Amino acid sequence: MGNVKRIYIAEDESNIRFLIKAFLIKTGYEVEDFENGDLLLAAFSENPADMVVLDVMMPGTNGYIVCKELRKNSNVPIIMLTARDSDLDYATGFDLGCDEFIMKPISPTAFVEHVENVFMKGG
Repeated sequence: MGNVKRIYIAEDESNIRFLIKAFLIKTGYEVEDFENGDLLLAAFSENPADMVVLDVMMPGTNGYIVCKELRKNSNVPIIMLTARDSDLDYATGFDLGCDEFIMKPISPTAFVEHVENVFMKGG
């Protein structure tokens, strides 16, 4: 894998955020977590990550807007993690540039597999 990859997570549900973070760290990633998209955007502008995980429905700037903002200047792999499951939500995520759209609930082990697959695809 070479250098340790840094992943940023924006998820307002702390139990989900901390669980995903713990599994990613255990797998060998460096992880920073944020309770909203605005904090993630600020951190990314200072020190870009190798991957971003976004919840769609968050207070402040939602995951779709964060994805759109990141795509203006970066090709960072983006995974949308959401409880929203309509075809429109799925299409919106990909139209805005996400690389993966994952439905909650998902097991942390399966989530780590998705992360690794996105990195293998060239992220």
